[in-house]
Amino acid sequence: MTDTTLRNMQEWMQNALTQPHLVQKEEVAARLTSSNRLSGSQRLAIYQRSYISRLCMCLAEQFPASREALGEELFDNFARVFLARDPSDSYTLYELGRRFPAFLEETQPDGVDPDSQPETWVNFMIDLATYERALFVLFDAPGHEGNLWPTSDTPDEDLVLQPCFNLGAYRFPVANYYHNVLEKSGSGLPPLAESYVAITRYDYFTSSIPITGPHYKFLQAMQETQSVDASLGQLATSIGVPKENLQETWVTHIRDRWIANHFFVDRNTLSKE
Repeated sequence: MTDTTLRNMQEWMQNALTQPHLVQKEEVAARLTSSNRLSGSQRLAIYQRSYISRLCMCLAEQFPASREALGEELFDNFARVFLARDPSDSYTLYELGRRFPAFLEETQPDGVDPDSQPETWVNFMIDLATYERALFVLFDAPGHEGNLWPTSDTPDEDLVLQPCFNLGAYRFPVANYYHNVLEKSGSGLPPLAESYVAITRYDYFTSSIPITGPHYKFLQAMQETQSVDASLGQLATSIGVPKENLQETWVTHIRDRWIANHFFVDRNTLSKE
């Protein structure tokens, strides 16, 4: 006998919406009645299509540049396969795209053969989705708004990376492509070219700042050590340059610019939040 208690029906309906390919016709007939015009299965199918279509729209909003690069139809196909494989498991649609970049990585055409070289566009799509997810997360991440920011007078020992900060290394200039899409500049897919990006948020606006490979290594060290001096030491060892030379470059060319771009906060301010 079919369990039609409220809790059981809610769980069954949720599974029927998120994983429609697993629904058995016999179960539908036992749980849903037919109307004068539609069978129980047809009535359920309306909700299934609407639910998936709504989630596809949400993914398109979270990955607008990926949708542009793939085209509406192909992106929608990817989204539907993703949603069937990884149904939404959160009360908020904010988390819907959390696993989308990993899905693209795991399902790439050449991924099953470790000796094969994935096509360039596949790698580009993975990097682009990874960048878009990082940017999306920073929209609502805990930030430093409403607090004092450091100035050029703040000592190095008090500088730490701000809480709303992301560091990315990509095989393509995905940040440029993303912003070109939003500005409708009509640029084509970019060529293979390493790019490094720091994403910050200030006054609830996110900014993507291009950085170099050595900058990326320094900021990686900052994420680990939260110390300018220690990070300069790690970078000096990594690239084989005297620390004194890096210290001079830091003071004369980088420090004030990154403070102005809100890479850092004063650790003493953080302790008061």
